[in-house]
Amino acid sequence: MTITISNELLEILPDFNVLAYSMDVRLEDSSVIEGEIRKTEELISEEYTLEEVLCIPLIKEARDSYKKLGKDPSRYRLACESLLRRIVKGNSLYRINNLVDAGNVLSINLFRSTAVLDYDKIEGDITIRIGKDDDIYEGIGRGIINVSRIPLYCDNVSPFGSPTSDTIRTSVNENTKKILLMIICFKTTDLKDGDRAIELFTKYCSATNIQKIEVRR
Repeated sequence: MTITISNELLEILPDFNVLAYSMDVRLEDSSVIEGEIRKTEELISEEYTLEEVLCIPLIKEARDSYKKLGKDPSRYRLACESLLRRIVKGNSLYRINNLVDAGNVLSINLFRSTAVLDYDKIEGDITIRIGKDDDIYEGIGRGIINVSRIPLYCDNVSPFGSPTSDTIRTSVNENTKKILLMIICFKTTDLKDGDRAIELFTKYCSATNIQKIEVRR
């Protein structure tokens, strides 16, 4: 598998990049990562207000990138921002399973949208392109979303992910044995983010056979 970022997207966001890994994992319930989730929730709730979330440099960077693409980031919030807002409003994160939960913790730790996807449900190589008006996209728990003018992750079948919401088609479930993990970098890329991802998924998801995936720009 390779990931290619389209020229059309890079013309508008020349520094857009992705850190991507495949890994074998073991799905378990949320109890195995509960302590890490609670620590993350406490840290964010004590550190930030709603107004301050928008001033976090990487959140602002991502929101500004949506604006450059022609999308309102307050109407189509990035997944990472939505997680942060949920916590500072006094709500707990949803507990889904250790794979999804680790992805949420990672996203909050890095202040970046991340994707945790069932590797075996992805058909062929991946292209990341700008969404079109006629793209039909059903977000997890959100119904049909207007994904025009935002980055879409597409395989040979259809778009399956975005920095706002992923789809049911490639979501993890009780049968997931291998995942694709993507960390979305709108402008600034930090390779240490990959180290944090590997640390989290090794500790809480028994990740093995971890492979970095080539990203072509």
